[in-house]
Amino acid sequence: MTCSRLLALTDDLTIYHALELKPFLLAALAEADELELDLSGVAAMDTAGLQLLILLKAEAQAAGKALRISRHSPAVSEVIDFCNLGAKFGDPLIIPAHAAP
Repeated sequence: MTCSRLLALTDDLTIYHALELKPFLLAALAEADELELDLSGVAAMDTAGLQLLILLKAEAQAAGKALRISRHSPAVSEVIDFCNLGAKFGDPLIIPAHAAP
């Protein structure tokens, strides 16, 4: 039986929150076979947040688990698009940040 979990993040993925979110997100990943992160509530993201997402994706792959990122907020889309890392995450970005109004 596959254990799937959806988490909706509402904190900013910035240097001010990434360290406190890290153990929480790693624990959520450890408890589920499939973890989906809804990032629609993330108002700001910087490289610390990006590093956290990269770490989670690497940990999921190493453990043979699925990590999906969904409902990218404009702030998340902008950083992922700017760093050209959309393919790294393998999650669809519906509208590239540079094309958003």
